[in-house]
Amino acid sequence: MSAHDSDVHTISPELPAMFDGMKLAAVATVLYIIVRCLNLKSPTAPPDLTYQDTPLNRFLLKSCPQLTKEYIPPLLWGKSGHLQTALYGKLGRVSSPHPTGIRKYLPMQDGATATFDLFEPLGDHRTGDDITMVICPGIGNHSEKHYIRTFVDYAQKDGYRCAVLNHLGALPNIELTSPRMFTYGCTWEFAAMVGYIKRAYPQTQLIVVGFSLGGNIVCKFLGENRTNQERVLCCVSVCQGYSALRAQETFLQWDQFRRFYNFLMADNMKKIILSHRHSLFGGSSVKTIDTELSRLYTATSLMQIDDNIMRKFHGHSSLKEYYEKESCVHYIHNVNVPLLLVNSADDPLVHDSLLTIPRTLSAKKQNVIFALTLHGGHLGFFEGAVLFPQPLTWMDKVIVGYANAICQWKKQKPPCQSGQRNWREHG
Repeated sequence: MSAHDSDVHTISPELPAMFDGMKLAAVATVLYIIVRCLNLKSPTAPPDLTYQDTPLNRFLLKSCPQLTKEYIPPLLWGKSGHLQTALYGKLGRVSSPHPTGIRKYLPMQDGATATFDLFEPLGDHRTGDDITMVICPGIGNHSEKHYIRTFVDYAQKDGYRCAVLNHLGALPNIELTSPRMFTYGCTWEFAAMVGYIKRAYPQTQLIVVGFSLGGNIVCKFLGENRTNQERVLCCVSVCQGYSALRAQETFLQWDQFRRFYNFLMADNMKKIILSHRHSLFGGSSVKTIDTELSRLYTATSLMQIDDNIMRKFHGHSSLKEYYEKESCVHYIHNVNVPLLLVNSADDPLVHDSLLTIPRTLSAKKQNVIFALTLHGGHLGFFEGAVLFPQPLTWMDKVIVGYANAICQWKKQKPPCQSGQRNWREHG
């Protein structure tokens, strides 16, 4: 045997042990990354609640158990806000139903045509009253989105009529009839839908619901004018950011990959705007159209699109003015009906600094409850055992549960001269 062969045989027993150690280290590294990314070590807990101790709030927390019990997301991936958000964004919901509604068209004063879908209840409401949920979806969303369909079907079965706004320009098969589309805080279309419901159903009372951008719109709508709160029993807002001006800086940051989400949402907005380019820019000169479109093509953030396109629909002179005027933070303190504000601590789109707004409001105003979950992402809130989520989410259950509690409270209280006085006296 040569000296070379002898050397090989001498070191070979050590190689398997070394490779096993490397494998073990690699597996440990991968597991560490998985545990960190999926946030598996994070505990489950009930929502963190900020509210004032009033008879109404005590009744609501007792009657709506979702607000005081643990929210338990799917074990393997549900503690990751990114995966909750991605699943909502890609799938919407699991086994989404197909509620049947009637599409309504409302001509607006400026030539625009608002549309909403109307879904009748699938049974009597538990109070025997006529109650309508007026619903405003998230950015660029409409009644055909899976999360909206799932919620509407659940609410219908609990005896609620549902009216769902289709954001102006969001439906791909509906042409715009004026050079304007939905913006961050324009309440015109939502106001038109609510007005129609009040006229068509004189006996109905309203539950106002807003998701994400829709939460901003509904809170701004209610706070703009006291008459907008007439016949409104309560309002629920889920996953909104409250102030676009404060949010814009956080959207340029890379923590929680917020800059990446900003890019994806900007890309979606581009597609919506481009699908309506003839309606939006048809009256302009060729040079103006080319300039607007070139700016749109090169935009990589929502702020750039808002500055170049969106703010001009309502004649705002600057991006700062647009965000100031269209954010509900300047109106929400005028809302006097019971108001439930829901956010998630791991929402990658809503920075923690924005949550001082609902936290401060709920500490000051008796009618407001702020519920902050540990997990849920942005409009995710999936529930399930280990891997597969259930069709209904915690979000669906908490909105209907809160609405039911409000209706029950209203039913058992003696009538008084004014609905607004009623809430102040008892809540």
